[in-house]
Amino acid sequence: MHALLVAQDKDEAAVLSLVLQRAGLTVSRAAALERVLQTGPEQPVDFVVLTTRESPPVAQVRRFRAQTQAPLLIIVGWSEEETIVDLLEAGADCIVPRPYSARLLIAQVRAMLRRAGDVSFFTLPTLSVAGLALDSASHTVRVGDAPPRRLTPLEFRLLYTLMIHQGQVLPTDMLVEHVWGYTGEGGRDLVRGLVSRLRAKVEPDPRSLRYIITVPGVGYSFDPQE
Repeated sequence: MHALLVAQDKDEAAVLSLVLQRAGLTVSRAAALERVLQTGPEQPVDFVVLTTRESPPVAQVRRFRAQTQAPLLIIVGWSEEETIVDLLEAGADCIVPRPYSARLLIAQVRAMLRRAGDVSFFTLPTLSVAGLALDSASHTVRVGDAPPRRLTPLEFRLLYTLMIHQGQVLPTDMLVEHVWGYTGEGGRDLVRGLVSRLRAKVEPDPRSLRYIITVPGVGYSFDPQE
């Protein structure tokens, strides 16, 4: 499994690299989360550690969570309750204030990895409705006779959630909780962007939606139209 460590301080980065390696992860480094958000990591990641000494990166965390469901641990230099709550609601999984114990941090990382590993979509059945087939083993979707298209983990979770609730209107807040695993502000924009990317892969005609229907002011529904 692979971890991305975002840290500017070289000494702290060296310590945290050893912590992540002891937890069973290979490690790559980045100096700034903003650059990762713009270009994407060099390889897929299973765990992310972000260190910060400046203002809380709430907006960056929301953007990060819109791109991936990988566990996110943030190391901070302050302990204000309201700020920590804001980061958790934005999508962080764990906040660790300085100073921290390397031994305890290893245990926290291992615990987060165990919980992430418990949520597996590879054992779910293949779903097929109205010419659309979602394969949980390969994370691909096939529409009609077209070749299968690979979905990102977030796209897969969204489509699976919509399909198992076929015909029901799912509120935006519910979709955020099911797909990203948290609740908080900014959910409407997250869902709108993800729905747009998913529609590009499943809708035969974007001008006449067939599968993913918008219910204004409420949410979305998987309700195949003839």
